[in-house]
Amino acid sequence: MYYGQPGLQNMGSSQSYSRAKLNRLTVTGEGTVSAVPDQAMIILGVITENMNLSTAQKENAAKTSAVINAMLSLGISQQDIQTFSYRIEPQYNYENGQQIFRGYRVEHQLQVTVKDLSKTGQVIDQAVASGANSVSTIQFTVSNPDAFYNQALTLAIRNAQQKAVAMARALQVTLQTVPIVVQEISQPFPPRPVPFQAATLAQDAGTPIQPGENKMKATVKIEYTYS
Repeated sequence: MYYGQPGLQNMGSSQSYSRAKLNRLTVTGEGTVSAVPDQAMIILGVITENMNLSTAQKENAAKTSAVINAMLSLGISQQDIQTFSYRIEPQYNYENGQQIFRGYRVEHQLQVTVKDLSKTGQVIDQAVASGANSVSTIQFTVSNPDAFYNQALTLAIRNAQQKAVAMARALQVTLQTVPIVVQEISQPFPPRPVPFQAATLAQDAGTPIQPGENKMKATVKIEYTYS
C-alpha cells in the first residue's frame, strides 16, 4: 500500500492550512431598532436642612412619607418605590478663610418606576406638592429590552452577510456561506436619560413629559472563508 512521501504530504497539509488561514474575509454588521418606551424611572426626593440633625431627619422622614403616600394614591405599587440613596452631610460656609458650621443636610432620594407613562407628569407634580424638592433623573425604558435587542442583532447579522457577499463578488471569489466566527461586540444600550429642569415644577398646567424613542443597536463581527 502506498502512503506517499511523508515530507510531501506534510508540506501539502501545511500549504492547505496556510491558504485556509489567508483566505478569510472579516466584516462587521450593525442593526438598529426603535422601541417606544413603556415605563419611566424617576429619581426624586426630599432635601431638608436644619441646625439640629434630629430635626432635619424628622422633617425629612415626614415629607418623604407624604411623597410615598402620594405615589401609592396614584396607583404606583409599593414594589415600584424604593430608596435610591440616603445621605446626611454637615454644611459649612467659608468666611474670611474660616469654616463656619451652618447646619445639617439630609437627602432621601426615591426611585419610582411608573408603568403607565400617561401618569409620568402627574407623578412628578404630586410628589412636589407632597414635599419633594428634588427631581434628578427621568429615564424612559422598555420593560422587555431583550426582545428589541434580539431584533437589532438579527439585522446586524444580515447586514454583515450582505457586506460579505458584496465583497466576494467584487473580489470574484467563492464565499463559503457558513461563517467560521460570529462575534457579538455590543450590548443593549442603557436607558436614555432625559434632562429635567426643576423650574418647570411650579407650572400650574402640569409638567409635560415626552418619552420619545429608545434606540437599540447591535454590532457583530463575522468571519468567512472563501476560495
